[in-house]
Amino acid sequence: MKKTFTSCYLLWLVLVCALQSTQTIAATVKGKVIDRITLQPIECAAVMEVPSGNSDVTDKNGAFELKDVKSDSLYVSVIGYASQKIRTEPGKEMVVALERGAITLKDVTILNSASLKTFSALSSLDLDMQPVKSAQDLLRLVPGLFIAQHQGGGKAEQIFLRGFDADHGTDVNVSVDGIPVNMVSHAHGQGYADLHFLIPETVSGYDFGKGPYYTDKGDFTTAGFVAYNTKPVLSQDMVKIEVGQFNTLRMLAMINLLSDKQKKKGTSAYIAGERLYSNGGPFALPEHFTRYNLFGKFNTKLNERTKLTFEASTLASGWRASGEIPDRAVQEGYIPNRFGALDTAQGGYTTRTNISLKLTKDLGNGWTMDNQFWYSHYFFNLISNFTFYYYFPTTGDEFRQRDERDLNGYNGKMYKTTYLGRTTFTSIAGIGYRYDNIYPSELDHTENGQFLGYLQYGRAKELNTNGYFDETARMGNWLFNAGVRVDYFHFYYQNLAPVTDGYADSAFIGKDPNAQKATVSPKVNVEYTFNDKFQLYAKLGKGFHSNDARVVIANQGYEILPAAYGADLGTNWKPLPNLYINAALWYLYLQQEFTFGQDLIDQPGGPVQPSGKTVRKGIDFSARYQLTKWLFANLNLNLAKPRYIDSAAGHDYVPLAPTLTSTAALDFRLKNGINGGISYRYLHDRAANSTYTLDAQGYFLTDLAVNYTRKKYEVGVAIENLFNVQWDESQFEYISRLYNETKPVDQVSYTPGVPFFAKLKLALFF
Repeated sequence: MKKTFTSCYLLWLVLVCALQSTQTIAATVKGKVIDRITLQPIECAAVMEVPSGNSDVTDKNGAFELKDVKSDSLYVSVIGYASQKIRTEPGKEMVVALERGAITLKDVTILNSASLKTFSALSSLDLDMQPVKSAQDLLRLVPGLFIAQHQGGGKAEQIFLRGFDADHGTDVNVSVDGIPVNMVSHAHGQGYADLHFLIPETVSGYDFGKGPYYTDKGDFTTAGFVAYNTKPVLSQDMVKIEVGQFNTLRMLAMINLLSDKQKKKGTSAYIAGERLYSNGGPFALPEHFTRYNLFGKFNTKLNERTKLTFEASTLASGWRASGEIPDRAVQEGYIPNRFGALDTAQGGYTTRTNISLKLTKDLGNGWTMDNQFWYSHYFFNLISNFTFYYYFPTTGDEFRQRDERDLNGYNGKMYKTTYLGRTTFTSIAGIGYRYDNIYPSELDHTENGQFLGYLQYGRAKELNTNGYFDETARMGNWLFNAGVRVDYFHFYYQNLAPVTDGYADSAFIGKDPNAQKATVSPKVNVEYTFNDKFQLYAKLGKGFHSNDARVVIANQGYEILPAAYGADLGTNWKPLPNLYINAALWYLYLQQEFTFGQDLIDQPGGPVQPSGKTVRKGIDFSARYQLTKWLFANLNLNLAKPRYIDSAAGHDYVPLAPTLTSTAALDFRLKNGINGGISYRYLHDRAANSTYTLDAQGYFLTDLAVNYTRKKYEVGVAIENLFNVQWDESQFEYISRLYNETKPVDQVSYTPGVPFFAKLKLALFF
C-alpha cells in the first residue's frame, strides 16, 4: 500500500512538472503592426504561428493578440508589404514595422476576422494593383459596381450594383472617413452621392460590403456600402500634371506640412489640392467642366492614450451638359449627330465643404472609444431637360433643381476584445445622429435657364438618430456575429410655394408637415474557416432605405422606411498559392423599389404611384490570379435576376436594373519600373421599362494604362475606350416630344459615351 501511494505521488509530481513545463512554454503574445515609413497602424495583417495555425488578424489600430503560443517565432504578412518572420516576446508589447514590398498572392491568408471584412483581400489587392485615376475609378474598384455619367462631368455618377439601378446612391451607402456622402431628400434624387470632393491620391484604403448585413451601416445599405479612408500621413510629397484629349488638364499637389521628427512623436499634417478642366468629349456643346478640390488632415497624440484627427475639404465644380437625347433627334435632323444638344442651357454648379474632428481614446481594461463630430455645407444647382415639349408645349420642359443645406452629425462607438480561454469576444456599441437642414429644396420651371415658375419649393428638415450593438465570438474555426441596429427618423417639409401656384402647392395642401418612423434592423453572420485556404460564410440581415421627405409628407407617411431583407452564402478559397476566389449566392427582398422619376419629385411630372415590391437573386464571382512574379490577372462576374413581385409576368422587369456585368484585367509590374495593365468592362443589354419592350443597350469597353515609375518620378499614359467603341453611357425611358412633333413618343434617351480618350501624366516625388 505504501509503495502504491509512493508510486502515485511520484506520478502526480511528474504530471505537475509536465504541466508547469507546458505552461512556461505556452504564452500570450501581444503587439502592433505598423508601416515603417508612416508609422501608422496596418489593419488586416495576418499574424500566424507556424505550423500550429494559431493566428490573429490585426484590428484598425494594428493590434493583435495570440494565446497559447508555443513557438519562438511568428509570421506576419499583409498585401503590399514584405512579409516578416519575428521572434516572440511574451510579456512585452511588440511593435512590428513592415516595409512596402512586392505584391504577391502568397501573402493572402484566409483567417477568421472579428472585423467581418470578408472582402479585405479583394480591396487591398485591387487598390494596390489598379491605382485610381479619378473619383469615378474609386467606385469602379468595387467588384460588380458599374457607374454612368450623364448631364455633364460634375454630377454624381449613376450607380449599378447587385441588380440595382441605384440611381445616384439610393441603395448604396457611401462614406469617406466616417462622413456620409449620400444626401437625403436631395433635389435630384434620394441618396444622391457625389464623391467628387475626394481626391483619389489621398485614399489609403477602402472597405466594401454587399447586402444589408453590417450593423454600423444604416440608411441606403440595401445593395451594399463603400467606405473610403484617407491617408493619415503622406509617405512622400508629390506634384502631378495630367494632359489629355478634349482640352483635359489636371494638376495635383500633396505636401507634408510637418517634419519627420514631429511625425515620430505622433504629430503629422498634410495638404492636397487638385484642379481639373475638360471639355468632356467631342460634344458640340463643350462641357467646360471645371473642378477645384482642397483637402487637409492633421493628426496628433494628446497623450499616450488619446489621438486627435482633424480634417477639412472643399469642392467647387461647374459644367455644361448636352443631356440625354432620343435616337429620333439625330435621325430626323434636330441635331447633326449623337454628340449634339437639344437644349444648350443645361448644366450645373455644386460646392461642398466638410469638417471632421475625431477623438480616439484608450479607456483601459481593453476598451477603446471613438468620437467623431462632422459638419458639411452643400450647394447644388442643375438645369436639365429630359422631355423637351411634353409637359409644357409652348415654353418647353426645361427645369432647375436647387438644393442648399447644412448637415452635421456625430458617430460614437466603444469596442473591446475579450479573451476567454481560446474564445475571443469582440463587443461594439455605437450611437449617432445626422441632421439635415435644407433651405431651400427647389424644382423650378425654366426657359433658357431663366425662372418661369415653381414646380416645387419648400424647406425640409430631417433628423436620423441611431444606436447599435454588435457582438462577435471567434472560437476555433467558427466565427459568430450578431447585431441589432435601431434607427429613428423625423421628417419635416414646409411648402413655401405661393398659394397662387397650384402646380407646386397642390401635393401638400392640408398635409401635416411632420412625420416620424423608427425601424429595427437585426443582422447575423457566421463563418467557418476550415484552414488558411478555405472559408465558408453565411449572412442574414435586414436593412432599409429612407424615402424623400417631400414624398413622405405628400403621401402622408406611406412607406417612410421600406425594409430590405437579404441572405448570402459564400466562400473565400485559395485552391492554389497564387489563386484567390470569392463567390457568393445571394437573395434580396425589397418592400418598395425606388426608381428614377417614379417615386421622387425630381422632374416636372412629379411623383406618380409608388413602385412596388421587388426580389433579386444572383451570383457574384471574383478571382485573382498571379501568373508570374510580375503578371496578375483578375476577373469579376456578376449575375442578377431583378423582378417586381406584385406585377404580372411580362410586366415585372425592373427598369435599367443590370442582369449581367463583368470586368477583368491583366496587370503587370516589372522590376525595371514599367507597370500598368489592360482591362475590360462589360454591361449586358437590359430592360429599359417594366415590359422589356424598350431595350437599354450594353457595352464592352477596353482600357489601357502604361507607366514608368522611379523613386523620384513617374510618367505614364492612360487610354479609355482603346478600340473607339460607340456606346451609350446612360439610358432612360422618357415620354418626350420634340419641338415640331404633333404627339409624344415613348423612347429610350441616352448620353453618348466618350470615344477613344488618351491622357499623359508626369508625377514628381520628393
